[in-house]
Amino acid sequence: MSQGRPFSEEDLAEGEDVDFEEVNETWNEYKLSDGTTLKVKTVLVAVKRLKKYLPDGTPIYLIQTQNIVRAVNVPEHLKAKRNDLKRNYMR
Repeated sequence: MSQGRPFSEEDLAEGEDVDFEEVNETWNEYKLSDGTTLKVKTVLVAVKRLKKYLPDGTPIYLIQTQNIVRAVNVPEHLKAKRNDLKRNYMR
């Protein structure tokens, strides 16, 4: 095994990509102390089944995900003024 990783490059190379279909992807909502609500959804991008197993015989799966984050109900006093948008706009 490589340093700091639980699985070696060989483990990854020997693993099998597994197809999947979305059954249910839901948003988690978090209320921040500043009044903003964050909506967060984790989206599965890829799955690999390793030829490694847990003590009970269950195969180990590695997943690749993407986090989608939306800020909603942002209090007006936290929003940038129109004049500040050009200067501080995230691209």
